Amino acid sequence: MALAGVAAAGLAGAASLVTGMPREALAAETLLNVSYDPTRELYRDLNAAFAAAYEKETGEKVQVRTSHGGSGSQARTVIDGAPADVVTLGIPSDIDAIARLTGKIPADWRARLPNNSLPYTSTVVFVVRKGNPKNIRDWDDLVREDVGVITPNPKTSAGGRWNFLGAWGYAAQKFGGDEAKIRDFVGALYRNVKSLDTGARGSTITFAQRKFGDVMPAWENEAHLIINEFGKDQFDIVAPPTSILAEPPVALVEGNVDRRGTRKVAEAYLKFLYSPEAQRIIARHHYRPSDLSALDPQDRPVDVKMFRIEDLLGNWDVIQKTYFDNGGVFDQLTARK
Repeated sequence: MALAGVAAAGLAGAASLVTGMPREALAAETLLNVSYDPTRELYRDLNAAFAAAYEKETGEKVQVRTSHGGSGSQARTVIDGAPADVVTLGIPSDIDAIARLTGKIPADWRARLPNNSLPYTSTVVFVVRKGNPKNIRDWDDLVREDVGVITPNPKTSAGGRWNFLGAWGYAAQKFGGDEAKIRDFVGALYRNVKSLDTGARGSTITFAQRKFGDVMPAWENEAHLIINEFGKDQFDIVAPPTSILAEPPVALVEGNVDRRGTRKVAEAYLKFLYSPEAQRIIARHHYRPSDLSALDPQDRPVDVKMFRIEDLLGNWDVIQKTYFDNGGVFDQLTARK
């Protein structure tokens, strides 16, 4: 199952997924943002800024709670009943799944907010041990037999799917679309994977705390978080010459906000993500803001040559079914012989 993971046992069980959140806290003036692994620090700051701005503008207090986990697993909790007001997930196919299976999000959700419902983007870079002892520079180095790779499981993690698709897109360009050669390349990379954690933060713990593996493909923001948390003396960041444009979207869970009476504040919350204040917070956390004009020139992200995977492989329905559903390409490449 492409969205395998935690299943919420009704609304009461779903509420317990939010750490430290009592059931009575899920009142109308409280929003629940169901998000994915690497956004803990980002939304901690965004939630506080929004609450202050909203109270200043309306005189009303609001509290935003955020649940985190692998993006696919988080989508499953919403499908199974978690009372999310908004979802801020790691990949469009996870929100598509909620829309398709529950009807609580409209099918055209991407058109409801600016920039295809993308207040920020990212890209995949490589985190390596200090001094880069394995001399890892590009995707080709991840298929060498002497390199151990740490990456999340693409069945449960959006970061894992972006890493898989980054490798696939690189190989597609390298081999001119030759399917057999692309499969060989990506299969070789996953034979080097030493740990498939369920989410990006789990992979960070495996790589940084347990000191397992030689390289961890990661979103740019997660790579900088590792450097900030564990120190520049332990890790380096290597940006490959070409990488994937990671597009983590946001959406209003209309079926839930109408039932809970939180539409007004939930819509204001999503709108706030595009404000200059929020865009500056996003940049400080090393995501790529959708509105670079909100940033001072010295704070703008470094230019990276990036490709959109939809341009190579089609829409997200096709990508999800072909590569990540049960029996798809990922399963085929990682099946034990």
